[in-house]
Amino acid sequence: MKKELQVAALENGTVIDHIPNDRLSEVVRLLCLETIKDSSIMIGYNLDSHKMRKKSLIKISDHYFSDEELNQLSVIAPHISLSIIRNFEVAEKRQVELPKELVGIVKCPNPKCITNNEPMQTMFHSIKASKTILQCHYCEKEIDVDEAKFC
Repeated sequence: MKKELQVAALENGTVIDHIPNDRLSEVVRLLCLETIKDSSIMIGYNLDSHKMRKKSLIKISDHYFSDEELNQLSVIAPHISLSIIRNFEVAEKRQVELPKELVGIVKCPNPKCITNNEPMQTMFHSIKASKTILQCHYCEKEIDVDEAKFC
């Protein structure tokens, strides 16, 4: 039996795939999808996946993100894959990578940190790529990326 596609094909744009269902809203918020005015956006939730059983995905037509924007998604969903589509074909496919610096994404858990007491953005540095440890730029508090709370 032939299986039908659950999601329509994209002519040109970006596909963000293998998003855990419980992280979809954070991915949408981080990418500021509500500010993209000239592109159609398709969000799929609770789709079948061989890799994850169930997943979410986002397709954005005629829109491309910077590597920095996309790599910041690694804090929220470290195993997502990105595909750049041109003329209905995958022109590029890759995994996100944790960037060396995260600005305004992760909240510092230290109540005495200046970012929790003054109106300023947080800044974290990834210090151990293998274990994904983040360190606050201001108070040097270290946290595991899996325990990070988002701003």
